[in-house]
Amino acid sequence: MNAIDRTPADLLRSALAADPGRPLVTFYDDATGERVELSVATFANWVAKTANLLQGDLGAGPGDRVSVLLPAHWQTAVWLLACSSVGVVADVGGDPGVADVVVSGPESLEAARACGGERVALALRPLGGRFPQTPDGFVDYAVEVPGQGDRFVPFSPVDPGEPALVVGGREFTGAEVVERALAEGGVEAGGRVLSGLPYDTWEGLSVGLFGPLVSGGSVVLCRNPGQVSEESLAKRVESERVTVSRL
Repeated sequence: MNAIDRTPADLLRSALAADPGRPLVTFYDDATGERVELSVATFANWVAKTANLLQGDLGAGPGDRVSVLLPAHWQTAVWLLACSSVGVVADVGGDPGVADVVVSGPESLEAARACGGERVALALRPLGGRFPQTPDGFVDYAVEVPGQGDRFVPFSPVDPGEPALVVGGREFTGAEVVERALAEGGVEAGGRVLSGLPYDTWEGLSVGLFGPLVSGGSVVLCRNPGQVSEESLAKRVESERVTVSRL
């Protein structure tokens, strides 16, 4: 983290400048056997493409609200940083009926239809795969995002003092996200935290994304960890060189 880092998007830019090749997010889905590892550079590229989709194709800008109806997943982490890059409010689990844009996984599509604005569906399939058939009333993220630009520049400067995140019923500015994550410490530089916590609480986001990002560490993000044995998780801790576990 640099002294000029005021938003989560700033943290990602600093991480990219410092060491683009280091792992940032390693994702396991223990229901499907999926494992994905994203370096800082790869993650930042996904964020740039998603931010371009959000700002350009979906027409979102500072002050707009994005309802994020997604589980703890590497693509959810991408969306949260893309929202920070554009300056929109990421409302985790928020009411899609009052949102300008909704981003939904396959299990929340019916609820997401309450959004009167743009609707984006994520299949959350291995390797970022698309839906076999795009849900009615939605655009398929996996179809739309690959063609987006690899560099992102916001149309308007992002104000770190403006609302950026709503989680667990509490609203945070971009600066507050950074300050709180820094105060809680995350992990040591180069450390790896294994997290099975959901993303619908501050604790889950802090442990599973913002803490590692602010401290120069990385996260091993586990979805459905209850579907594997304790022995398998112990082997994962060893093989991934995990320094802190939060399940």
